[in-house]
Amino acid sequence: MLKYILKRLGLSILILFGVSLIIYFLVRLMPTDYLTQKFSSQLQQGTIQLEDIERFKAIYGLSDNSFLGILKGYFNWVGNLARGELGDSFLYEVPVAQVISSNMGISFIIAFIAMIFQFAISIPLGISSATHQYSIRDYTVTVLAMIGISLPSYFFAALLIRVFASELGWFPVSGLVSPEKFYTDSFPDRIRYMLDIGHHLVLPMIVLVVLSIGGLMRYTRTNTLEVLNADYIRTARAKGLSEKKVIYVHAFRNTMIPLVTLLAGILPSLFGGAMITEEVFGINGIGKLAYDALKAGDIPFIMGYNMFLAVLTVIGTLLSDLMYAVVDPRVKLGK
Repeated sequence: MLKYILKRLGLSILILFGVSLIIYFLVRLMPTDYLTQKFSSQLQQGTIQLEDIERFKAIYGLSDNSFLGILKGYFNWVGNLARGELGDSFLYEVPVAQVISSNMGISFIIAFIAMIFQFAISIPLGISSATHQYSIRDYTVTVLAMIGISLPSYFFAALLIRVFASELGWFPVSGLVSPEKFYTDSFPDRIRYMLDIGHHLVLPMIVLVVLSIGGLMRYTRTNTLEVLNADYIRTARAKGLSEKKVIYVHAFRNTMIPLVTLLAGILPSLFGGAMITEEVFGINGIGKLAYDALKAGDIPFIMGYNMFLAVLTVIGTLLSDLMYAVVDPRVKLGK
């Protein structure tokens, strides 16, 4: 087991190295950059010249966009990373690590609660759909799941805002706290403050849950159908066990084994934020900040954020492999 973990960690370092190289080249080859956007108005007004912008680029090491120039910039970034420095964000003007750590909390809370609802809804629906295959229930759940999978997040979010925020006025349009309300440090005000945040998060939660349950539900349905056709399930039924016990005791445990592989994607989704949803609802989570940084060409933040997600993905994949061997004794980890 230890040898396997060390081998996977060594392979992960090579993967992260390749990912960071690709991301850096893609960011540097973007059609625009932060400094050009920042001084575009001054450039149009004539208060600054292109030569001045090029001097600024030279200071940041962004003036040479040739292959060797980009490669040199990449190794400079790697050298800073080896010293534990992600650099300062161009857009937010503070260290990248500080931006990520200080704005990750709200994204984590939203994603974590949405994940709980996602599993609580998707797994029972998937099992119910599988046990009533080709019935009206199965077709209804499948259609709803496909609708959820197909809906673009920005469209669904805008639709909810239009109906429940603008038309009905049941929920706020954006933000986390009502700007017209003032809260003190007293206990009642803290409770009202938390309720206010919860009220603002209802629509974003609905978007994240509805758009994510479809895939998990179909995955659960497929696994359940496969397990229900297994020999040991027929044996359990032949012994006279109730259908409920056959499904929720014998079949359910084995249905959950493949779902362990989802751990690989849970970690980055929990900490990475939902870019489009946070942008539409004006939530200053890590996803929205990353989206704004991407539009601005903020290279240090884009690199730090994407490597943060890459590390989480690698860790999630390793945990998924280890957990798969734990829940399924038939699986043996190679040396």
